[in-house]
Amino acid sequence: MAMAFSNSTPTACITYHLNASNQFSLPSPPFKSIKLPLFWPWQRVKMGPLTVPPMGFGTWAWGNQLLWGYQQSMDSELQQVFNLAVENGINLFDTADSYGTGRLNGQSEKLLGKFIREFRGEKRIEDEIVIATKFAAYPWRITPGQFVQACRASRDRMQIEQIGIGQLHWSTANYAPPQELALWGALVAMYEKGLVKAVGVSNYGPKQLVKIYDYLKARGVPLCSAQVQFSLLSMGEDQIETKNICDSLGIRLISYSPLGLGMLTGKYTPSRLPRGPRGLLFRQILPGLEPLLVSLREIAEKRNKTIPQVAINWCISKGTIPIPGVKTVKQAEENLGALGWRLSSNELLQLDYAAQESPRRMIQNIFQTK
Repeated sequence: MAMAFSNSTPTACITYHLNASNQFSLPSPPFKSIKLPLFWPWQRVKMGPLTVPPMGFGTWAWGNQLLWGYQQSMDSELQQVFNLAVENGINLFDTADSYGTGRLNGQSEKLLGKFIREFRGEKRIEDEIVIATKFAAYPWRITPGQFVQACRASRDRMQIEQIGIGQLHWSTANYAPPQELALWGALVAMYEKGLVKAVGVSNYGPKQLVKIYDYLKARGVPLCSAQVQFSLLSMGEDQIETKNICDSLGIRLISYSPLGLGMLTGKYTPSRLPRGPRGLLFRQILPGLEPLLVSLREIAEKRNKTIPQVAINWCISKGTIPIPGVKTVKQAEENLGALGWRLSSNELLQLDYAAQESPRRMIQNIFQTK
């Protein structure tokens, strides 16, 4: 039952409702509760000509059966993961033309393209999504033209007009120096042909990073990003020097494996290991991580956050763009909880010290250069 009462101003009228107990109750407000963004527009980060959030998502697991147990039955949830990310302002997705095992090679790129096309939003999102894909330095790719063709193949798999960031997956300087020049020439060609909006590198150490920066600059091509393994488990002198070089040259550092393949989630112990190859690695490193995991857990409890959220936020607070991997909606929701806040300087010092006190470190990528 509804009863209307007017106040002295004839244009104002409020309707009250009588409930079953004949008590007056106010109606529901005529608007939905306001959902605050996880980060504000001014917290977005410039990366060359692109604008990205403080964190992206990695898609290494999308198609990888050996290490991450991918099955095609997971695709529907992966699409939910993508949608959830975009709806919460995440527009940076990292992938590679080698992501996907065996016959599923390139599956990660295919899925990203499919999810972009099928996104059910209010507007077209292709122009807003930044796909950062990497091109493998396979032994048979020895000319710039072959890498340009690989770039076109990636673009075709995703069915997009232009790739956001075209990245070299690794340097060949350690074992095939002549091929390195073909890689660098390929980045120039991709950029000049308009196949990519920007270019970047992955697994380049400080010395090689300066060399390729100078090479590209001399040809009018800005180096947009450098992707390295950077986390509380991987914070050595090379990482620190690389970060300092990136800051001085205007290159954005992208942190891959910010959770150390899962070792910084707090979900595993020496007696509770993941299956497959990761379990062998975890068995060697986890026993030496207790000081670090204790500090992560302590800060997480004080902050009402989870251990992964604290570990990812550490990367953000260090001025990098972490790209944690996601396979499930639960993981995506948890990773999104790393946004919208910052660790204090004292908390950062505590974690830095705990990382130094932990005797084990993450093994480095075999292709990482000096």
